[in-house]
Amino acid sequence: SEVRAWRPVIHRKCTDTLWLLLFSLFWAGLMFITGYAVMAGAAERLVLGYDSFGNVCGRKNTPVKGAPLSGQDMTNKKYVFFLNSCSLEMQSLKISSLSLCVSSCPQEQLNSLEDLQSFARNNGSCLCIYNLNVSSYTLDPKAAELCPTLPVPPSKSFPLFNRCVPQNPECYSNYASVLIRMVNEMDVFHRILSGILAGRNTVVGLSVLALAFSFVLVLAFRFIRTLLVHTLIALVVFGLLFVSGVLWWLYYDYRNSPSTELETEKENVKFLLGYAIFSTIVTVVLLSLILVLRRRLQFTVQLFRIVGKIIGRIPFLLFQPLWTFLILIVFWIFWVAVLLSLGTAGTAQTTSGGQVEYRALSGICYMVWYHFIALIWTSEFILACQQMTIAGAVVTCYFNRNKNSPPPHPVLSSISVLFCYHLGTAVKGSFLITILRIPRIVLLYLYNILNQKESACAKCLFKCCFCQFWCLESCLRYFNQHAYTATAINGTNFCTSAKDAVFILAKNSAKLASISCFGDFILFLGKVFVVCFTVFGGLMAFNYHRELQAWVVPLLLIGFFAYVMSHSFLSVFEVTADAMFLCFAIDMETNDGSAEKPYFVDQELLVNLSDNSR
Repeated sequence: SEVRAWRPVIHRKCTDTLWLLLFSLFWAGLMFITGYAVMAGAAERLVLGYDSFGNVCGRKNTPVKGAPLSGQDMTNKKYVFFLNSCSLEMQSLKISSLSLCVSSCPQEQLNSLEDLQSFARNNGSCLCIYNLNVSSYTLDPKAAELCPTLPVPPSKSFPLFNRCVPQNPECYSNYASVLIRMVNEMDVFHRILSGILAGRNTVVGLSVLALAFSFVLVLAFRFIRTLLVHTLIALVVFGLLFVSGVLWWLYYDYRNSPSTELETEKENVKFLLGYAIFSTIVTVVLLSLILVLRRRLQFTVQLFRIVGKIIGRIPFLLFQPLWTFLILIVFWIFWVAVLLSLGTAGTAQTTSGGQVEYRALSGICYMVWYHFIALIWTSEFILACQQMTIAGAVVTCYFNRNKNSPPPHPVLSSISVLFCYHLGTAVKGSFLITILRIPRIVLLYLYNILNQKESACAKCLFKCCFCQFWCLESCLRYFNQHAYTATAINGTNFCTSAKDAVFILAKNSAKLASISCFGDFILFLGKVFVVCFTVFGGLMAFNYHRELQAWVVPLLLIGFFAYVMSHSFLSVFEVTADAMFLCFAIDMETNDGSAEKPYFVDQELLVNLSDNSR
């Protein structure tokens, strides 16, 4: 086969164009789902609530054909009030009583129509059907049918679902039992959606916290010293032990709580146990690795000084994660908005008496899975574009003879090369990661099903398969990065670049493997630091809102976002180091340091890498 020149090419051609076309078609399907979700969904119904005539409380509404009382402006009427709150019944996930949107809940018991009329005039909150005028409460012969059942018990607004909850002990008991049955019979998907919506402010706040932690770590690694590494390790150890202890304490507290009727609370207990066990295992493994690798700490500090010197020549690399983060945030907001719309997609159908019911649409489950694959693939694609941009800038500076005069605008040059020629390569690499993630998710789903059946053999088999897919994904991520660097150098497609990179690294694995592993381990500890303290903040915030809220799954989402954010920021050092190692291996392979074939690496980097590889 032809010997590879291994120099940044000037005349390039597009690589993996079919994969770019496939990704475009995939996004066309996602746009179709988005349009369908926007037209058919209404995420506000999950939390704001709606009356029996199709009006969502707390906002303006559009009329529904065949429902004369629909389409009203409910901006000032934020609470759902049931006309027969003391004798509610549930049929097919629907409460049988008529419901209205009201501006305030009655704080005192109302015993007569005159009391209803007086309450409406004094508080501006009409508790009778909308088309019954307040002055007709005591005059209309049908007022008893159009107004709530007397006496109306005193009630307070429930903070999560905006319902008027009766305070009379007997009424409250019946009301709570019906509401608990309704929530328990909701599928997990809708409970999770309601939890995300209810804690949306907390989710946003914790995401900003993770961003702040990630940015501080980037600055810290730029000017790293031995004392700073020791401090980071101490904080990670403290964070792991503290989060594990808090998880076990919350699990014990929830398990012994007297009120565990709600399915959401049972799910919280189950997930907390899983989180506590997982956190404990991770803590033990990381503490053991820290103990074993502590003797190589000085070499790791030297490695980061070398990487810091390269980044000092390309200072704009430090700002590279910002645009990646902004694009990820925009995409995640878009993804969550479409998910919420899909979860509430339904057609409004009128029934007798002009009432409105929402019927779930068929095929939503398949759209949700398609949408979930889009989350993984697109997120990985955005991160792959960042990796190729950083690798391209490092390659441009490394293969420059005059180290005192670096090429102008290497980051912008790398971005332009990526978008003009190599987007298809980034698509293919991110797709391979997605392919390995989907079986893990399916296995996790099947494991949760089998978890209800006492099949120890099947559980063990699923755990083994899950670990194998995780190991494959980790290895693939490592080779993907080197394939992107090889593409940035030679302009070849993904498969050719991966083959060439593996061939070069195999010859120099003994020299570079240990150094790379130690550096990656310290960066991983930095990511663990961000996730630990973000999850701790989430535990404290969500623990104050236990009722009717499946907050453990949104907490997992926050942990995922925190990890992706920290990975996006710290990958500057990780990708720079990996690209530098591959360039160094290529330099050693194709040059000998003579006058005819001098090394591209400067002498300081050569001495440090040579010393560390011994």
